Amino acid sequence: MVKKYFFLLTVLMSMTSVRAQIQYFEWQGGQREYLVKTPTQNKEAMPIVYFLHGLGDNITRLDNEFHFQQIADAYGWMMVVPQALAQSGYTMWNAALTNSSIDDSGFLMALLDTLSTQYPVDLDSVFFTGFSMGGFMTHRMAIEHADRITACAPVSGLITHTMATYTPAAPVRMLHIHGTSDPVVGYDGGSQYFGSNLGLGVEAILNYWKNANHCTGEASIDTLPDLHNDGLRFVRYTYEGDAEVQHIKVIGGNHTWYLDENQYDISYFNEIHKFFTQGNGGNVGLIEPESATLRLWPNPTNGACSIEAEADSSIEVIDLQGRIVATCPVKKGLNQIDLSDLSEGMYLIRNAEGAVAKMMIRK
Repeated sequence: MVKKYFFLLTVLMSMTSVRAQIQYFEWQGGQREYLVKTPTQNKEAMPIVYFLHGLGDNITRLDNEFHFQQIADAYGWMMVVPQALAQSGYTMWNAALTNSSIDDSGFLMALLDTLSTQYPVDLDSVFFTGFSMGGFMTHRMAIEHADRITACAPVSGLITHTMATYTPAAPVRMLHIHGTSDPVVGYDGGSQYFGSNLGLGVEAILNYWKNANHCTGEASIDTLPDLHNDGLRFVRYTYEGDAEVQHIKVIGGNHTWYLDENQYDISYFNEIHKFFTQGNGGNVGLIEPESATLRLWPNPTNGACSIEAEADSSIEVIDLQGRIVATCPVKKGLNQIDLSDLSEGMYLIRNAEGAVAKMMIRK
């Protein structure tokens, strides 16, 4: 009985410690929770890695399982672990799978802006990964914010049919990891549990990102060594383009984040770390010419905005499907633009010199 008491006390103290580390961010009139873990041997210009949890999960339990401080120390990452809000009884990211008004996408990027003022963050090394519903949300972040994100690694998560209609703002390096025997989020896009087509199947996801990243040619294929009797085979497919696309196909893999290299042939964190560090170390997204600037405010806006131009020209308004939906003349100096006829959503604003800014319209 005494041993059981001390065991329970230890668990409660551990949970209390994690709870004490939770930080809060004001967004959409409410408090959003998140964890931050920085390397013990702190350094300037830290890469920042978001980890997005799965459906129904919470950051306290997740930190107790994954030990994000150890991951931060091992890889030199600043780990950011945000909490999704409850919807229909489950914590759930708004990855455009349901008709939700929660702006998780805006929250995650606003949090990045705030954290970059509080920590020495390398904004050319911004990464997202996530599991299951967190993988769905990682795909959404890559699509909507490819101009600010360096690379993404969704695990066991799909691109929803809604997000598949959008064109990413820029090429972004992508590693998609998925098990062929996943019953929860199926390799083909279905689910044995939810009984519906959740999104694009893996082959369609790869085609989506290959098109977005202008990948050409056949994949290079690498079968990883079969070191353990784990009933799994790991095969890596790599496509070259403006930004690399990789897929680790886990033959026989379930709806699981494979973590322990002493038990499985690979550790997902190790593979993700290698992928994140194999690139050129900088953002491959939209790069504004140094001679061209584009300032606009307020942002988000209800449609009315001010734009400062360096010369008489015009601006184009482009939706996330790559369509020019409006063209407005501007004069040198301050201009008032009315875009209230456009639907809610994210748009790219581009001037004649090639400078690009993003604008969110909310009504």
